[in-house]
Amino acid sequence: MESTVPVPVWARPDAFARAGEGWGWVDRKGRRTSVGSFDELSAAIVDDAGARVDMVWTPQSDYLVLPEEVADLHPALKAARIRWAEWEISEGRRQMMLFGAIFAGIAIYSLASGREMLAFGPLGLAALLFIVLGLIPWYQGRKRLIRARQWVEGSLEIDVPALRFETWLIHEKAPVTRTMLWILVAVGLVQILAPANLMEQVDRGGLTKVDGRPADWWRLATAPMLHGHWIHFLFNAAALAYLGRRMEVLVRWPHVVMVFILAAWVGGEASSRFMPNMPSLGASGGLMGMLGFLLVFEWMHPALVPESSRRRLLAALLLTAAIGIGLFRFIDNGAHGGGLVAGMLYAFAVFPKSSSAKRPNETGTDRIAGSIGLVMIALAAAWTCWVLVR
Repeated sequence: MESTVPVPVWARPDAFARAGEGWGWVDRKGRRTSVGSFDELSAAIVDDAGARVDMVWTPQSDYLVLPEEVADLHPALKAARIRWAEWEISEGRRQMMLFGAIFAGIAIYSLASGREMLAFGPLGLAALLFIVLGLIPWYQGRKRLIRARQWVEGSLEIDVPALRFETWLIHEKAPVTRTMLWILVAVGLVQILAPANLMEQVDRGGLTKVDGRPADWWRLATAPMLHGHWIHFLFNAAALAYLGRRMEVLVRWPHVVMVFILAAWVGGEASSRFMPNMPSLGASGGLMGMLGFLLVFEWMHPALVPESSRRRLLAALLLTAAIGIGLFRFIDNGAHGGGLVAGMLYAFAVFPKSSSAKRPNETGTDRIAGSIGLVMIALAAAWTCWVLVR
């Protein structure tokens, strides 16, 4: 007898597109490659050096499925995962050597020139890149390699819910998140082309503070649009792309906009009070609000998201906190903490706890508030560009 228990949309058989004839696979861009037999499909996975095989189809499937859902493909997946993990370890080690050398060079120069090391900005940047691009990938690769080598029949099935959720998430459309990304990109281009240098940009539009308050109220709107350097921008853009998409798909687009605005504002106010001597730039307060929102919302709606995917959000929060503590001279922990709390409180206030596997519906009031918020973000970006070039 077929189960009538509701399941989240990503777990349904028709969550992905229709399968093709025979055997084949689909890459992350949606391009399909047909093959003549199961052996050819298995070989494609074994030879998949760039992790391009996203989904597959077989004569037994009406819809595209993950390779992990086809038991006969597990040996091929094991070989591929071992190779991917070994590459990740090698690349992480290479990045650690590169940024470790840069860090050491800057530290030696700082000591030789009599500068205070912790106040020397490039030192903190090198340390951050060492951690994010080197140490973390190396550690993750080590974990994946150990797990892949210990693989036994049936163990890959444990990964299916989280992988299916993440794959479904990638293929869902998130136009408002994309719009917000383009707004940040536009302001970033103006930053690059503006005649003012970074220090002048901070003076013009950054969150400068006086007596524990913003120097000007409008800086709470312009500072989240600006970034200190291209790596700062890329980290925030990547966070917005993922967290925004996850929010937009799970709880609809108006809440993406409203949480970002609320968290960016509260984060700016918290930064002014708790980090009064540090001028601030960046969308991190709003992004931490999104992370805090998702942590609370998904905990209160456990049927919507696999538990392992929820744990990854918690791991991201712990990693951010660890980096914030280790590099406290360079990171605005006040904005991070204020934005995080604001996003959490929003989730508690707006979405009651539920065991339903159905995503919330957006209301007309939500759409009106979200539209006004999106206009506010666009106006904040325009204002930021104006203060940079005036």
